[in-house]
Amino acid sequence: MSTTTAEEQKFLRGGEFIIRESKSEDIFIPEDFNEEQNMMAQATTEFMEKEVVPYRERFEKKDYTFTEELMKKVGELGLLGITVSEEYGGLGMDFNTSMLVTDKISGVTGSLSTAYGAHTGIGVLPIALYGNEEQKKKYLPKLVTGEYMGAYCLTEPGAGSDANSGKTKAELTADGKHYKINGQKIWISNAGFADIFTVFARIEDDKYLTGFIVERGTEGLSFGEEENKLGIRSSSTRQVFFNDMLVPVENLLGERNGGFKIAMNALNYGRIKLAVATLDANKRVITHSVEYGNERKQFGQSITNFGAIQQKLADMATLTWAAESASYRAGQDVENHIIRLQEGGMSAPEAKLKGVEEYAIECAILKVFGSEVNSFVVDEGVQIYGGMGYSADAPMEAAYRDARITRIYEGTNEINRMHSVGMLLKKAMKGEVDLMTPAMKIGSELMSIPSFDTPDYSVLFTEEKEMVEKLKKAFLMVAGKAVEKFTIEIENEQQLLMNAADMLLQVYAAESAILRAEKLANKNGEDAAANQIDMARLNLHFAIEKVGQAGREAIYSFTEGDEQRMLLMGLKRFTKVQNPVNVKETRKRIAGKVIAENKYPF
Repeated sequence: MSTTTAEEQKFLRGGEFIIRESKSEDIFIPEDFNEEQNMMAQATTEFMEKEVVPYRERFEKKDYTFTEELMKKVGELGLLGITVSEEYGGLGMDFNTSMLVTDKISGVTGSLSTAYGAHTGIGVLPIALYGNEEQKKKYLPKLVTGEYMGAYCLTEPGAGSDANSGKTKAELTADGKHYKINGQKIWISNAGFADIFTVFARIEDDKYLTGFIVERGTEGLSFGEEENKLGIRSSSTRQVFFNDMLVPVENLLGERNGGFKIAMNALNYGRIKLAVATLDANKRVITHSVEYGNERKQFGQSITNFGAIQQKLADMATLTWAAESASYRAGQDVENHIIRLQEGGMSAPEAKLKGVEEYAIECAILKVFGSEVNSFVVDEGVQIYGGMGYSADAPMEAAYRDARITRIYEGTNEINRMHSVGMLLKKAMKGEVDLMTPAMKIGSELMSIPSFDTPDYSVLFTEEKEMVEKLKKAFLMVAGKAVEKFTIEIENEQQLLMNAADMLLQVYAAESAILRAEKLANKNGEDAAANQIDMARLNLHFAIEKVGQAGREAIYSFTEGDEQRMLLMGLKRFTKVQNPVNVKETRKRIAGKVIAENKYPF
């Protein structure tokens, strides 16, 4: 008989949160960052306040040179190689620290955020994780200092979400020394100033793409003009052309046919990093909004005295706090798994790959949740400013435009929704996550008489945790019945998958916020954590409503008659709250804290 250690019991595989209960003491929260990590965050914030905030308007005037100059300065600070091994000039720090720095460096403008994310993520990671020793020594030291800038060439005119359908071709030359590449890439971030490009092309008629390292100045490499974009205006974005471009065979990255794997793993990193890249931006928008609201007088008083404005501020703060809770929870899960794999004998690059790959479901969830919270926050920021919010002279206008891209790049939110549920179902089919056993138990539960026992609600979050478990059952009920009906064909039911994904991501965010608030209350006392408890409860209220709506849409879409009535009855049972939160008073308390401190204070 095998036994599991306490550490193994705490370890949740990617996606397992939907079938297992987590404890607050076992998850990481932002308040757990140590002194060194907080100093890194503070240094990054000070750089932003000194070097970026005073020159915000330059980003709206398409000052690409300024973005490049800032990236060089970021490199001088060592922030371009947070997780790259010290052997290659990086800082060799952990994954969640790199999340924290990404958070703080991304808040002022989407232009710098995009340049930084493209360079440190999809620009550097393919070489750091898949490059051979010679490639790493040649390129990484210059990439982490900012002497070289990186870019990533995957998207093509006919290949966006379907990345492996790219037409760019690579052909081995007769002498066997080069690959001759022909094709075109579009929407390439950093293309205007990048020195090193990771290019994906198909060798002959291979099934999958292959990656290549291409240096600027290579004959046959050329660029289009800068794209005229809605937002992120000083983020360099160009088309890249390859016309009989000769790339040395030693610049093949990883394995032949391995490019699609490189691309997908780089995107997993990009997705979770994008989630944190919206957080400081949200906080700055909330701060601008409350500052303006406190100053703006209507009907003889500040508009923040009005309930309609307080509702907006409370919801903006609550959703931002929930997104932050979920992002850093997952970030530390990735880091813990990296450590676990290395202790088991795996090499550092392989462990980093497998670490984030294990939590690809959470990465997809967070990308969607984070980007949509970002869009909500900036939209409400414009509304609080009123007519002034529509002016380019106010900070809301640029933030509103910059936010729109977050739902598109790193895989559209539609793709990520379907991807999250699809990956979870694949894990279930492989036996990595046992979804069907609890799903079948729910079927039996629906046929039984509900329990009328009343738990001890005097213990903090007893009812809320019970609700999270019921929301998990709602997802398992819908997903289990859908799989039973469609089997393998469920991948073609895109609207149904997106409904299921909405249920899944709401559960993860709600649970993360509750566990964070509980951990803070246990540490500092319930009075000290009162605002955080309020935000966890308000966010759970949002989750219940959204799970109910998504669940109903899903059930309506593939059932009828008695089966439909039974599932709707189950959904009602799983979304029924015994003691509903007083939404108005809860919002009033949260907004009161924001208004009193005249900033995002949490």
